[in-house]
Amino acid sequence: MIEREQYTPGPANLARVQKDGEKWTLVVVRELRHSPEKVWEALTDPAHLREWAPFVADGNLGTTGATVKLTTVAAPKVQVSETTVTRADAPKLLEYNWGDHEMRWELEALADGTRLTLWHNIDRRFIAMGAAGWHICFDVLDHMLGGNPIGLIVGGEAMKFGWQRLHAEYAKQFGIEMPNWPPPAGQKP
Repeated sequence: MIEREQYTPGPANLARVQKDGEKWTLVVVRELRHSPEKVWEALTDPAHLREWAPFVADGNLGTTGATVKLTTVAAPKVQVSETTVTRADAPKLLEYNWGDHEMRWELEALADGTRLTLWHNIDRRFIAMGAAGWHICFDVLDHMLGGNPIGLIVGGEAMKFGWQRLHAEYAKQFGIEMPNWPPPAGQKP
C-alpha cells in the first residue's frame, strides 16, 4: 500500500499527440487491473469522479443525452460548463465535451483488466500540461480502483507530486516549447 506522501508518477510514457493540421488531440492510454464495468463507474459516477478527476459532475455521465454541469477543481479560475453526453455505450465508449474540448473515453476489455484510452483535444500550447495532469489523474484513478485511494491530486497540489517533471518530459516528447508556467511570483499568467 502506498501512502499519498510516497506517491511519485512514473515516466512520461502514457500520452501521445495526434496531429490533424492545427488540431491536436492528446491521447492517453493506461492499462488498469480492473474490469471495464468498474472503470466505467469511475468515469461516469459523480461520487467516483470527485475522487480522481480534474472536474466534478453534478450528475451521472453514463447516459446518452444526459445534461451535466462539469466544474473544474483547484483551477486558477473555476470554470463551469454544461455538457450533453453525446454517446454512452456502457462499458465501452463515452463521449462528451468539457467546455470547448471533445472528450472520448474508450474501454477495451483485457484478460486481466481494461485498457482505458482518452482522446482530448487541447490547445497545442497546453497539450503537455494536459498530458502531465491526466497522467497523474490516471494514477490516482488506478489507486482508487485498487482500494488504496491516495486522494485527488489536481491544480496546484499536483506541483507537489512531480507535475513539472512530467510537463517537461511530455513537452520534449511532443516537440513543443515549454511555456513559462507557472509564472514567476508577482507576474500574471
